[in-house]
Parts: sequence; structure tokens; C-alpha cells
Amino acid sequence: MGKIICLMGKSSTGKDTIFKCILEDESLKLQTIVPYTTRPIRVGERNGAEYFFTDEAGYQALKEQGKIVEAREYHTFHGLWRYFTVDDGQIEADKDYIMISTPEAFGHLQDFYGKDRVCPVLIELDDGVRLQRALNREKQQEHPKYEEMCRRFLADSADFAEEKMQEAGIEKASRFVNDDLDECIRQIVAYIKAN
Repeated sequence: MGKIICLMGKSSTGKDTIFKCILEDESLKLQTIVPYTTRPIRVGERNGAEYFFTDEAGYQALKEQGKIVEAREYHTFHGLWRYFTVDDGQIEADKDYIMISTPEAFGHLQDFYGKDRVCPVLIELDDGVRLQRALNREKQQEHPKYEEMCRRFLADSADFAEEKMQEAGIEKASRFVNDDLDECIRQIVAYIKAN
């Protein structure tokens, strides 16, 4: 039975960069699971790469078909945004996968696919560094959404609270500090190979 690696971390911890580097490591033979969202596409994103972008009607149709594995909703300054995983045939039992996730989604994925199959990897980073990275990224957008950036930053404190990490079973061995990207990736690759 294959594994699903859930790469998690607060906003601007470097998840996307780490995700891409780990995916490029051919020795791991990892496939991707592309999640879905109803939020607007950002500059540089491609539909079907980072996310499948849909709207509320698309989400409701998938829900009515019983295809939603897990879903989270965020009431943003720009309206309701949903992020969700769909049972859409992307996942085969004999392959290993990696996806960007949240602690809440991680728990639902374990419930759906089994605790022995879903493995956590939590990226951590100093909050001051994260805030500066988030600000730099938002400045590059055609229409910066600073209010949403701040909402995400504050929401992360609740979503990644230590109690929630313990409830989800995310132990110290599956946590990696991204203050040196190459070393962080090396440690994560070693962890994935060991698990």
C-alpha cells in the first residue's frame, strides 16, 4: 500500500519551494495530488498544477456526488474560499504521493485513507521571517490583498496551535525548521525514505 505525504506549514514557510524540490527527487518516486479551491488564481499559478480552480457551484456539485474527501472553508476579506480534496481518481493504491495540506485536512485524509497510509511533514519557521516573506510575495501581485495576507497569518496561529498538532498526532520527528532550505530538504527526504 502506497503512502500519502502531507506537507504542512503556516503560510510563507516555504512549502511550495520544498514541495517542488522533493517532487523533483526521482529516488522518492512521488506523485502529486492536486487539491481544489474556489479562491481566485494567483499570478504565476496554473489550473491543474497548484490547484484545480473552481467556483462554489463546482464545489457543491462534487459534494452532491459524494466526491469530497475533506474540505476547509475560510471567510476571507474577499468572500468565502474553500480548499478541498476530491476522490477523483488521482490516487492509486500502489503509488506514493505528496500533497500540500493542513493539520485539519491531514486528519480527514487519515480517516479516509487510513492512519498507516497518511504521513505528516510539518515545515516550521520564525513568524517574523514568515511575515516578511508573505509581504514580499503579496507586493508582487497585480492587485495585492494585504488584508487577506494578514488574515491568513493570524489564522495560522489557531490552525497550527500546538494542541492541534498533538491531537493530529504530528510528532517532533515529523517537524522540520526551514531556516536552511537545503538542509531542511535533506532532512525531509531522509524522513520520507525512512517511512
